[in-house]
Amino acid sequence: MLRDRDAILTSENIIFRVYGYFHPPEGYVCDVEYAPSKIYKSNDPRAIRRVNSEVYYKFYADEGLRFILENYPKYTIQYRPLGRRLVGVPEDQIRSIRRPNDKLQELLLSPPTDELLVALHELIDMVLSRSNLSSECLGVFGSILHGFYHPKLSDIDLTVYGRRRMEDLRKILKEFYMERDSPLRNEFEDESSIIGKRWRFLNYGLKEYLWHQRRKLIYAVFKGGADERAIKVEFEPVREWDEIYNEYDPRMRIVNCGWIRAVARITDSTDSPFIPSIYMIEPLKIIDGPKVDDIKRIISYVEEFRMQAFDDEIVYVEGNLEYVEAKKSFYQITLTYRPRYYHQVLKVLRSQ
Repeated sequence: MLRDRDAILTSENIIFRVYGYFHPPEGYVCDVEYAPSKIYKSNDPRAIRRVNSEVYYKFYADEGLRFILENYPKYTIQYRPLGRRLVGVPEDQIRSIRRPNDKLQELLLSPPTDELLVALHELIDMVLSRSNLSSECLGVFGSILHGFYHPKLSDIDLTVYGRRRMEDLRKILKEFYMERDSPLRNEFEDESSIIGKRWRFLNYGLKEYLWHQRRKLIYAVFKGGADERAIKVEFEPVREWDEIYNEYDPRMRIVNCGWIRAVARITDSTDSPFIPSIYMIEPLKIIDGPKVDDIKRIISYVEEFRMQAFDDEIVYVEGNLEYVEAKKSFYQITLTYRPRYYHQVLKVLRSQ
């Protein structure tokens, strides 16, 4: 069994990342992340990755989707509730897997060999010294997981397993951010984090983004390592095994009902830290779109809208209204990778 952020390698050495927790029985819905230079080349200077003598390229935006559909359609799986195929890896096409928690344990058991790994060790020691967390409830993904990282340039991307542990970690991070001499600070503490940022969302301003990101607490900058450079750090919430459930049901049908703009109250944000982020809601006002009463939830596959709102907050949401035909049918507002992607938004109108 695999979960969000676990990595899958295929026979061509294409690297996929397991996406969320709702998968058909024959395989895993995935994002495609990297491909070796033997089969793919990118002109984007950000894309190149090297490990020993091998060169890989990272996919950005919809490059990976187009690459798979045009060259490797075998890495798609039928998602029956939607009636279409999604990028994914069938069970019988998995050559090997890489798990973030296993990789972190491997790195912590060996002396660090470069500046970034020194910083990683320091950061983990610092967090564990202040909490009841253990290294076993953490993992490392991104470039470090695959050995692509640049010791002087790469970020540190960590997974945190379990809802309770995530909340414990956020409390600890908040303490560090409040300390004047702490080497760990909130990445979004001021506007320097958004200067020059490429921004395409039409109904969600950069200053609104800054406010929402700051209070999530999971995005940090750590000054550490042998060269004491400022390293961006992300703490990615992932479900613990006993928190995982799979909504996939081949008898279910998800029908698009059009675009909707609405105001709602968040009634339960328990599952908002994960992908997909799920917010149970009480609809307050339909501004535009189908006039339906029983909208049960907002479900978001967009990273920017993870942990975006908390219980009892009033939010504005704009996205696709869907009717979920199931044993207990309901409506939901879905934020995902579709046309009008940058029109989508979930933002707080009135906070706690």
